[in-house]
Amino acid sequence: MFVLQVALVVVLVGFAVLALFLQSKRDTDAEAKRRSIAVAQTFAHSPGILAALRTPAPSKVLQPLTEAGRRSAGVDFIVVMDTHGIRYTHPLPDRIGKRFVGTIGPSLAGKVYTESVHGPLGHEMQATVPIENPGGRVVALVSAGLKVKHVTNEVDRQIPIILTAGAVALAAATGVTALVGRRLRRQTHSLAPDEMTRMYDHHDAVLHSVREGVLIVGDDGRLLLVNDEARRLLDLPPDAEGRHVTQLPGLEPETVSLLTTGREATDEVHLAGPRLLAVNQRPTDRAGGPKGTVVTLRDSTELQAISGRAETAHERLNLLYDAGLGVGTTLDVVRTADELARVAVPRFADFVTVDLADAVLHGEEPATTATGVRRIAVSGIRPDYPFYEKGRLIDFLPSTPQARVYGTGRMELVADLTSAGGWHAQDPDRAQRIVDYGIHSLVSVPIQARGVVMGVANFWRSKEHGPFDGEELSLAEELVARAAISIDNARRYTREHALAVTLQRSLLPRALPEQNALEVGYRYLPAQSGVSGDWFDVIPLPGGRVALVVGDVVGHGLHAAATMGRLRTAVHNFSTLDLPPDELLSHLDDLVGRIDQDEACPEVAAAIVGATCLYAIYDPVSRRCVMARAGHLAPALVRPDGSVSFPDLPFGPPLGLGGMPFQTAELDLAEGTQLVLYTDGLIEDRKRDLDVGMELLREALSGHPDRPPEDSCQAVLQALLPPRPKDDVALLIARTRALPPDRIADWDVPPDPAAVAGTRVAACGKLDEWDLSDLAFSMELVLSELVTNAIRYGSAPIHVRLIRDRTLICEVADGSSTSPHLRYAATTEEGGRGLFLVSQMAERWGTRYTPQGKVIWAELALPGPTGQPCPAPADAAVPPPRGASE
Repeated sequence: MFVLQVALVVVLVGFAVLALFLQSKRDTDAEAKRRSIAVAQTFAHSPGILAALRTPAPSKVLQPLTEAGRRSAGVDFIVVMDTHGIRYTHPLPDRIGKRFVGTIGPSLAGKVYTESVHGPLGHEMQATVPIENPGGRVVALVSAGLKVKHVTNEVDRQIPIILTAGAVALAAATGVTALVGRRLRRQTHSLAPDEMTRMYDHHDAVLHSVREGVLIVGDDGRLLLVNDEARRLLDLPPDAEGRHVTQLPGLEPETVSLLTTGREATDEVHLAGPRLLAVNQRPTDRAGGPKGTVVTLRDSTELQAISGRAETAHERLNLLYDAGLGVGTTLDVVRTADELARVAVPRFADFVTVDLADAVLHGEEPATTATGVRRIAVSGIRPDYPFYEKGRLIDFLPSTPQARVYGTGRMELVADLTSAGGWHAQDPDRAQRIVDYGIHSLVSVPIQARGVVMGVANFWRSKEHGPFDGEELSLAEELVARAAISIDNARRYTREHALAVTLQRSLLPRALPEQNALEVGYRYLPAQSGVSGDWFDVIPLPGGRVALVVGDVVGHGLHAAATMGRLRTAVHNFSTLDLPPDELLSHLDDLVGRIDQDEACPEVAAAIVGATCLYAIYDPVSRRCVMARAGHLAPALVRPDGSVSFPDLPFGPPLGLGGMPFQTAELDLAEGTQLVLYTDGLIEDRKRDLDVGMELLREALSGHPDRPPEDSCQAVLQALLPPRPKDDVALLIARTRALPPDRIADWDVPPDPAAVAGTRVAACGKLDEWDLSDLAFSMELVLSELVTNAIRYGSAPIHVRLIRDRTLICEVADGSSTSPHLRYAATTEEGGRGLFLVSQMAERWGTRYTPQGKVIWAELALPGPTGQPCPAPADAAVPPPRGASE
């Protein structure tokens, strides 16, 4: 009734206010229209308005007039505009010259038009009237208006009065209703008998039918109320009510202490015979009631068991999840097995041992029996475990669980190791030590993938935990199955990596050729994650020169290694033509382009995009080094004073791109200079910039001019490479040597056949000084044929040079680029046998081209042990050529 009365008063007052508001709005709009039309018409018909519109600047004349009229008329704006709606006047000067906000069509037709708009000044009621010339044509428009909120009337002033009267009526009605309600509550404080009976019946029914025990304990510790569920849970006697809680039989001391102290408790677990009870206790005097406590009891025995199983399942799922993340992080068999052992300790087992077939470690298929099994991982809660040590090769007997699991591929549980006779037979002494150590149960699980058993994972438990049960076997099997996939992947990767490394090493030089121009040290390190196409080479050239090559094929794997072998073979073939570095790289560029075209087909998964290469030729006679590069990093030079520099070698595009010529650079190298060639795997790394790697290389090389190249290679690798490099590394360090002047003899030969004899005599004299008289006959024959051919078929200048190195080298240079050809002369022919005789007398012979012409050379073996250079005679003089005829 009270709420109904209040609602009725509120509704009446609300309707009154709404009606007044609507009336006020209608009157306000009417008043605003009336005033706007009156002001606009008055200003439109005011004298002088037409004259002002004809002036060149109407705004200067009309703006003061409209502002004065606006203030006197009490409106918010008076705007004069042309027939296009462009304002001449406005209360805001920055709005002059802009388009009027409103409708001007009716006014252009000669009508008065009113409207409500949201203009620059806010919500406005405006009227627009036309300004007509004496001929009745509309020449301009006037709009006047004011904000609606500025228009007031009597109704607006009546709203506070109505609201005040409604509030007073509402307050009076509310007060009267409240007084009546209070009196009624005092009078009905005692319920009627039927209502009291019904209330107590409901109370008793609820109290004794709920599945939760309820106790009420008084302030003196006596039990005031107990329901049927509480009697059952606590096993209380029928006369329990009224007795002190300390006198109740069967209660645990912890429960008695809780009931007597009266402290608050929330879901405390207490024992009550075989049950686990969740106990809650709260005081009863919080709302002014009598002092005491109310206790609720809930049987949580089954809930505890279910939650225990759920927690165990949750822990097992977490273990499998962690195993999925932590096992198999690398393609390494040993590390994967170690990750399996570590993830299972101590969450599943106290100790874990992992045994794999030894063949698996080498990437091969495992044997069918558990012989030749190597222990590769051991992990436990204590380091003093009594198992076989890591790395030991074990032959399990057929009676052991490990052998049976390996042979059948099915897991096996040994619940009691003390009674497992077959397990003891493997090694009785060690088995006894394991039992004495406290280890009592074992689960052996096969490590298998694709139906092939690769090893066995053994899970051991000691006295700290109970034995394995049947439910845990599936967890062990799932745990090992996840690791087995990673181990099999690592095994196959190991096999493929070994094949790729073997192929790559077979394609690289196994030993450096013998030569005297350079002292060479080298290193080649394949990447741990896969091989690529890095290669290097040292190629002896005619004239005692040596070519140094370093290259890198784009890509990884067997395909890149095979392509590297093709390029290395091509470099050897091109070097036999004795091409300069830029021409050799051009031929390589064409070759790589053809390889790309041949392999750019859908069935080829990894097509080669290109390669980089650096090719250098060092001449120990002139101590000059000519080099060119194709997309490769510039070499480093270690001067004899220990300083390190990177020469400004012209950059060429990588091999295979085509279209750009290669350029050479010539360097004069002092004897003892170290030339350092390398691939990008040495200095490039994801964790550092290229400039940082170059600077580290400089620091590793500087200050050690006398260090042997082999030691320099080792120092560079230690300074720049991480423990597991991501890319192949090829490093070649060559210390230059200079051929002494007393081992070189040269003569200029005039283009006259009579000069052949003098040249031959001079060469024989030089051989006598070098103690090589045994080669005089062969040398005379070779030299006579080469010089004669140069005079007959070549052009001046003709130059002869003898070099005493590991072989005796004879070079005849002339200005012609015509290449001689070896042929077999007929028996009736008088000539054509010269080069044939040269090829028979010399070990090797050939032609190389120079910017000035060509050089025909021949090498004769020195007497003495093969490959040992003869000592140079001291103070050997080079005789001048002789001109005596033959």
